[in-house]
Amino acid sequence: MSGPAVGGGATVPSGATLQAGPTVPDPGTAGAPGPVPGAATVPSGATLQAGPTVPDPGAAGVPKTAGGGATIEVGDVTKWFGGLVALSDVSFAIGPGVTALLGPNGAGKSTLLRLLCGLTPPSRGHVRVLGRDPRGNPALYRRLGLVPQQEALFDSLTGLAFVELAAALNRLPHPTDAAARTVELVELDPGDRRPLATYSKGMRQRIKVAAALVHDPDVVVLDEPLEGLDPRQRLRMTELFRSLGAQGRTVLVSSHVLDEVERFGSRILVLAQGRLVAEGDFHAIRAQMDDRPHRLRMGTDRPRELAAGLLSEGVAVGAWIEGPASVLVDTVDVGRLRRSVAAVARDREATLFEVLPLDDDLESVFRYLVARRT
Repeated sequence: MSGPAVGGGATVPSGATLQAGPTVPDPGTAGAPGPVPGAATVPSGATLQAGPTVPDPGAAGVPKTAGGGATIEVGDVTKWFGGLVALSDVSFAIGPGVTALLGPNGAGKSTLLRLLCGLTPPSRGHVRVLGRDPRGNPALYRRLGLVPQQEALFDSLTGLAFVELAAALNRLPHPTDAAARTVELVELDPGDRRPLATYSKGMRQRIKVAAALVHDPDVVVLDEPLEGLDPRQRLRMTELFRSLGAQGRTVLVSSHVLDEVERFGSRILVLAQGRLVAEGDFHAIRAQMDDRPHRLRMGTDRPRELAAGLLSEGVAVGAWIEGPASVLVDTVDVGRLRRSVAAVARDREATLFEVLPLDDDLESVFRYLVARRT
């Protein structure tokens, strides 16, 4: 086999780390391209981090990481294609559970996933999956499941035959039975005799997921698996991915469908311009962004009085009356504002109906991090 079965230190910390480092490989390194015009620079206010410890390339067995339990480790990885730098000095370590890999088109997500599955080598740095280099490692491939973004399928086969082929390639003792079970898992009919060429986009996505899961892998890598699915199918796939993570598997999902990704959980990796700009819990990442105030909406029967009180107390740096029962407030210290708002409302004889954060969602975090790197 030439790669993992294709369906067409420690766990990521609960806190967040904004990443920074050199923009491109050293031009003096043999084979390395020179600096790329317009490449990202270190963002102001970012915390420099050297990245997780990377195992010795010659070490045998599963490496020991700082916190234990890491199943995927990437250390100082750079990948270039001719003069194009696709990834630059990327380092992270993740363990079992679901992690979302986010980034705009061209950020390097697919390149990173190909590296993890051994389909292309890094130009510099190290990749370890389950303690081993995935490149040219057939034994490891049988513990990996890959759902590629590409649409390439054997269109003349039925869905069951396609998944059965993946089962046979992984040397399962009863490939037909295993294929039937997995096709049902993604809510398709094993008895459907139509060829894959007749499948809709959503059905093709789901049959790729089935082929990636048929051999019961420990690590599942999915590149844009929600693309082309209708809302119900997206919900069911999201539930399936979360179930796989809850079973102790490592699930890495690449996607730009931010509202759906947020349902996987809060653990994220964010790529921009080939660089890892943030990792960890997206709420904690947002909390580290001290160079931009947090915005909240407050429902009250006296918005002007409440706004004036918050500004005079120094817990708000800006306020805008939205309507007769709402005020927008900017603050650099959400905790202090939350502790003070009830007392301020009481002193101003205002009734407080709600306090709603407006920029603590994943989309806000994603756009902010990408914008600061461009």
